[in-house]
Formats: sequence, C-alpha cells, structure tokens
Amino acid sequence: MSDVTAVRHPVPETVRTLDVLAKAALLLLMFLAVTSPDLGNMQDKGAHARAIGYPLAAFAVPVIWYVWWRERASFPWVADLLITFTCFTDTLGNRMDLYDSIVWFDDWMHFMNTGLLTAAVILLTLPHTSSLGRTLERAVAFGATAGIVWELAEYVAFLSKSTERRSAYSDTLGDLTLDTLGAVVAALVLFVLWRRGQLHRAAPQLAHRAAFAV
Repeated sequence: MSDVTAVRHPVPETVRTLDVLAKAALLLLMFLAVTSPDLGNMQDKGAHARAIGYPLAAFAVPVIWYVWWRERASFPWVADLLITFTCFTDTLGNRMDLYDSIVWFDDWMHFMNTGLLTAAVILLTLPHTSSLGRTLERAVAFGATAGIVWELAEYVAFLSKSTERRSAYSDTLGDLTLDTLGAVVAALVLFVLWRRGQLHRAAPQLAHRAAFAV
C-alpha cells in the first residue's frame, strides 16, 4: 500500500476537450497519411514512421499515468495536451502542404513544437519551486537532445533517400538552433508563470519524485 495521498486538482473542461479532440484528429490524420500519402502531402516524408511514432507519443502519458501514477496524482492534462498538440500540428501542417508552400513554416514548427514539448517535460519532471537555473538546465538538456533525435530520425526515415539531403546540413544546423531557442523560451515562460502562482496549484508532486501533474 502506498503511503502517499494523491492530491486531486480540477482541470478546465476546455483543456480536457482539446486533448481528446487533438488525439482523435491525430489518429484520423495519421490514418489518411498512411492510406493516401499523396493526398496528405506525406509522400517520401516518413508517413509510416510518423504513423507509428506519433500515436505512441500522444498516448505515452496516459499509459504511464494509468500504470504508475493514477493512485498518486491527478492526470496531467496540460502536459498531455502539449505533447499531443505537437504531433497533431506537424501532421496537419503536412496535410495542408504548409511545409512546402510557406518558407518559414518549418522553422516556426521547430521553435514552437520543441518549446511545447519542453514545457510538457518540465511540468512532468520539475517542482514549481525549481530555480531558474535548474529549469533552464532541464529545458536545454531536453530541447537539444530532442532536436538531435528528430534530425537523426528524419534522415533515416526519408532524407537519406531524398534530394533534400544536399541541403540537409545547413537546414539541420538552423533547426537545432531553433529547437534549443524554443526550449529556452518555454522554460522562461513556465518559470515566470510559476513565480506568479498561475500553475503550481495544479501541479501535485508524484510520490517522492520530482514529477508533477498539471
């Protein structure tokens, strides 16, 4: 028996609804991307790899929470939404052909989505009392690592077989810079919100660990 009493916090219905809708829309878009890659502008862009990886990422928090955390903390709806949203927006961006039709869209997605993922990781792994230095350290460690992993995955999934590989080096450097910058901005925003008391009331500690639910 656990000697830790879970502290349950109410979450706005809007957050819950957006999270569920984002997951449903993601699954639909991934199904269309696999069955009709040309229609979804996913031809030669790792459609099958995304179809496996994105649902796994989007449902990782619910599975982990249910198996290990449900008796100790309320469900981390905000962090879960941030993770799901990154998968959904990337898929939707391809579906709407925004990556190829808007020059700066890829840069924006690297900055925004890495920032959102970093915010989710910080919310799940750090207490609201963390110092600015510790928050930035976690952000840079995750953001830079996630950026490297993504670039390697892109290369293996489709860039190695694409004509885009000729310009991949300079693009990768820019993407990694934006990934790290997005992570740092996310850390600064969360730190300010924590200091203003706008998040910590909904972030109970998870059983003797530095893991928090929002």
